[in-house]
Amino acid sequence: MPRARTIPLVAFYTGLVTVSTLIFTVYVPATRGYFNIGESAVYLVALLAGPYVGAFAGGVGSMLADLSLGYLFFAPATLVIKGIEGGVLGILAKKAPSLSNRSWRLLSAGVAMILSASIFIVGRSYYVGSSELSIGLPGFSSTLSIALTELFWAGVAAASFAALVVISFMVRPEVGWLVLSCSISGSLMVLGYYLYEQFVLGYVAIAEVPFNIGQVLVGIMVSVPAYNSLKALRSTK
Repeated sequence: MPRARTIPLVAFYTGLVTVSTLIFTVYVPATRGYFNIGESAVYLVALLAGPYVGAFAGGVGSMLADLSLGYLFFAPATLVIKGIEGGVLGILAKKAPSLSNRSWRLLSAGVAMILSASIFIVGRSYYVGSSELSIGLPGFSSTLSIALTELFWAGVAAASFAALVVISFMVRPEVGWLVLSCSISGSLMVLGYYLYEQFVLGYVAIAEVPFNIGQVLVGIMVSVPAYNSLKALRSTK
């Protein structure tokens, strides 16, 4: 791609990650559960643009969000951790093994079952109760009170399973590989923040692990269907 097009595209993707991290957040006071859709943007950019842009936009975009929110001590770690996450995903997504469509569909259905079960278990354990939904950039956001229930997470899990199975059977049989790739890169993010919080900041980092796993699950749940929808739109042009 010519440099004249690459630089604006990288800037756009970086801004997308930053804004996505800032603009939509859910906080559950009872469990201190928290998630945003920034992880979704990191995954979507890496899937669309590959490892180099994914690493830059994921790292720099997420770091800028941390700085905007005042998380100065996390910003250096975020630059490295989210950069690795985006880069690894961009690499893995292009390394799918050669399998028959039938094998891919079976694998994708199995992965969809595991993902949906994980969404329900993590959701009902850490993200149930009266919650605060913030929409908008810091300083200009509106906060709404909502109630997240077990039934809500059961619905989200079922919808995620159905979406992945439909994509696998009708659009992209190897969608399970994208989910696995996101899971692997996301596990590096969870490990990276655990090590940084435990050994650099001196936090009891294990308490944050379930919430970081929740971020990964939300990221997969949003980014994989979005990526396949964008690819389908491109193919119709």
